[in-house]
Amino acid sequence: MSSSTTSGSVAAGLLDVTMPQMGVSVAEGTIVEWKVAVGDEIAAEATICEISTDKIDTEVPAPAGGTVTEILVAVGETVEVGTVLARLDTGAEGGGSAAPARAAAVGRSGAGRHYSPVVSRIAAEHEIDLESVAGTGRDGRVRKQDVLALVNGNGDVSGSASASAAVADPPLHIESPYRPDPPAPAVPGAPGAPGGPGTASSAGSPGAVASDGDGLSRMRRQIGEHMKRSLETAATCTTWIEVDMSRVESERARLKVTALAFVARAVIVALREYPALNAWLEGERYTRVDAVNLGIAVSLGEDGLIVPVVHNAHELSEEGLAARIRELARRARARELTADDVRDGTFTITNPGQYGSIMATPIINQPQVGILDLEALVKRPVVVTDAAGNDAIAIRPMTILGLSWDHRALDGVLSAQFLAAVKRELQGG
Repeated sequence: MSSSTTSGSVAAGLLDVTMPQMGVSVAEGTIVEWKVAVGDEIAAEATICEISTDKIDTEVPAPAGGTVTEILVAVGETVEVGTVLARLDTGAEGGGSAAPARAAAVGRSGAGRHYSPVVSRIAAEHEIDLESVAGTGRDGRVRKQDVLALVNGNGDVSGSASASAAVADPPLHIESPYRPDPPAPAVPGAPGAPGGPGTASSAGSPGAVASDGDGLSRMRRQIGEHMKRSLETAATCTTWIEVDMSRVESERARLKVTALAFVARAVIVALREYPALNAWLEGERYTRVDAVNLGIAVSLGEDGLIVPVVHNAHELSEEGLAARIRELARRARARELTADDVRDGTFTITNPGQYGSIMATPIINQPQVGILDLEALVKRPVVVTDAAGNDAIAIRPMTILGLSWDHRALDGVLSAQFLAAVKRELQGG
């Protein structure tokens, strides 16, 4: 379901640079900054502009080396995927690669490899020889995370990624009513005042959204549009189930992982049993997907949220899922995610329960057909039955799982069966 970022020759020697596809649910993007001007020469794979969508902010690489002949979309303008953003003159044959006038800025090496300005800057700051770095990008391209991984592996904690990793992780969540209110000057004891009922725990709370002068930030507006579009598109229903997490609490203490990893594993098992929920619904086209590509909603504080994807999550154990989720969350908060990290999710989990909330109605991450909400683990007195059938009152760590599902693709019985399967897996049968 992915597509290439840039393509489309319009004449001999001319090449279109188009708004890339960042995932099946992304229909448009906004130009944040142009890194070139008309008349500039640029190397293949060097950053030509930065864009923002409701899923990710990312760089758009030049599809080939050449001279910028046209810039067609202004900074701040939002256009649909596939819209031509700029044109390059690659030479008379249409396939040449012009040597850049700003060689240092675009990071072209003597051996012919090309690096983005961000990669070149990080490498220069940490005295890294990029020729020795094995790239994980397309055609072996060295990406920012490749260099940062090397920096972190060398024990250098001066970089922003390392600094962010040292800060306690904020909760993972998606759009939920259970979020701290932003701080506001008020009379002591009033809502929003210090000590009052609406006090935020930190200046970086999700409620304290940065403004660009029009009220909401660009990312917040795009998230809002995406959520509203989901509610207008899907026939959204929500089903809840209560789960005794005693077994999970015991196991996670032994493995030293979070409850989220166990819930993720239980969801994967249930999706294999009920594959109708591991699917996309685009218009009238319903597609079941074999691989479980699990989206995990991650808070970016005041900037909003993003849903990176654990691809082929069905191949991972609880420990593997915990490590992968932790790494994706770290990279999300360090702004190191790539387009591949957020595309092709088949099902999403959100975890607002770390705020202490006990029930929420999550919004489906289009074009998926289901999203699971993990709420707070709360010790409560419940009725338990022993092997002989005798009832007793016991204290158990309980949680409520909420499943929002699309009634266009699913029915209530199937949704309840899926939740029952998740519960059975979490409780150990």
